[in-house]
Amino acid sequence: MEPRLTRLLSSFEKAQTQLTKALAQPKDEFVRDAAIQRFEFTFELFWKTLQAYCQRQGLEANSPRASLREAFRLGLMDDDSRYMAMLQSRNLASHTYEETVAETIYASLPTFADAMQAVVAKIQADLAGEEEPLPLL
Repeated sequence: MEPRLTRLLSSFEKAQTQLTKALAQPKDEFVRDAAIQRFEFTFELFWKTLQAYCQRQGLEANSPRASLREAFRLGLMDDDSRYMAMLQSRNLASHTYEETVAETIYASLPTFADAMQAVVAKIQADLAGEEEPLPLL
């Protein structure tokens, strides 16, 4: 596996763990804002992981939107609109000073976290199936 893809998968898993920890905390405005920030980090690693995987498949995906579209075409996602909503929420995350925006994004985070993890699990399963078997001695 390419070093970049390996590094991105590892970083994504760490970010996903941190997002999950934030979501497990009792909600207050600080936890909400921290969870949204962690979502931004996690989503950034998510789309870059998709980009690297798409490049491995010979496809070009130079933006978050293009990476999501190509991942959908590769069959990694079953609902393109859910991931586009995730992208839109990431783009709105800088407006968390607006309480309604922050609350809407925060309410979606558990679903987003699960959806990202499901796609990454498919990538990991695909890559695990490509590993060369050890030679028999």
